[in-house]
Amino acid sequence: MSRHFNSDGRLNLEQQRKRAKELLPRLKAQDPNATLSLAQWEIAKQLGFSSWPKLKAHIDAIDFAARHPDFIASDEARTTHWRCGNDIAHSLQLAGFKGQFRMLTDPLCMGPVRDLPSQAFRAMRSAFISQAFAIDEADAARRVDAEYDHLEALASADHSVLWCEADAYDQLFLVRALAGLEQAPRKLELIEVDRIPGVQRFIGIGQLAPDVLAWLWPQRRLIDDDAVQLAKEAWSAYCDSSPVKWAQLAHGSHPGLPLLAPALLRQLQELPGLRDGLSLTERLALTYLAEAGPTPFGRVFAELMAKREPLPFLGDMMFHALLRPLTDGDNPLLTATETHLEWPHQVLALTALGQTILNGHAHWRDHASHARWVGGVCLRPGQPHWAIDENILPVWRP
Repeated sequence: MSRHFNSDGRLNLEQQRKRAKELLPRLKAQDPNATLSLAQWEIAKQLGFSSWPKLKAHIDAIDFAARHPDFIASDEARTTHWRCGNDIAHSLQLAGFKGQFRMLTDPLCMGPVRDLPSQAFRAMRSAFISQAFAIDEADAARRVDAEYDHLEALASADHSVLWCEADAYDQLFLVRALAGLEQAPRKLELIEVDRIPGVQRFIGIGQLAPDVLAWLWPQRRLIDDDAVQLAKEAWSAYCDSSPVKWAQLAHGSHPGLPLLAPALLRQLQELPGLRDGLSLTERLALTYLAEAGPTPFGRVFAELMAKREPLPFLGDMMFHALLRPLTDGDNPLLTATETHLEWPHQVLALTALGQTILNGHAHWRDHASHARWVGGVCLRPGQPHWAIDENILPVWRP
């Protein structure tokens, strides 16, 4: 049945009608009184709709968006579309959007994030980006400066639209953008989405077809002062050397930015678990390798994104950077073979220490040789540190 699900959000009504007719004999075998309406309802339910009319209305709305680009792409040349990457830049053009495109690609879900004056903050982030992704220092600094220069113009822009999804990468981009404002500009709007009807596993906006982006456009909403103040609070908490305030926000509910708390909660799990010292990303990767045996690096990433990661937020290069300390340290948890190949084709395997830690019989932070940052929280080798208990609450591990 899963072959009928798609990933770009487009649905074909005739195909769904055909599926309902194919399903009907199976339903009649279970209940002779089953009707085509029941089969259509089952198909709608599989695709995430509460009724067949709601499925049909959704398909009609996307079809209308595709047939009436001038109606949907009602942005203007003065509009700026903001995104935390370039994944929708081309699709926006194809859908008929006319405004300019800006992005902040700084992966704030990784590396040190502290509340510093602008130039010191940029220097901290460009140094991390250069080191983590093997980018020339000057090139990294130029990119960081250009992106943050543009972001500082957000307060005075005529019309800006932020395109975000529900994960930590996007929500931290959103928080960083809003936290730099004194108050909400007159016309700053947000499009944010955590699921798309008919998409079985929604990873991100970048996977969507241009006409589905056009369908999202009328769903944008104005950012108000309450959302800006919430973002300031979240940014301060994330930059703090203690995760206590961050955890309070993560376990709360925030109507002004409704997707923020789940993203903060997932990011909190990048701190070491109290039992094993592993982040959730590390634990998911090690668990898969324990089950599957030696596996290419790229395949491990694909498995996590497709099935295991509860709120996908990593690109492939980010995943590689996060796992490198597990192979490169003095006491590795993973070995990499076929190292003459590009990293996605290198084969990862658990070491004995990796298996011991995964079993909870040792603690990774007692063996790690790299310092690691999650927001403003620094984890230094052999030092007392913050950890996360089974309730996803921060505890101090002396």
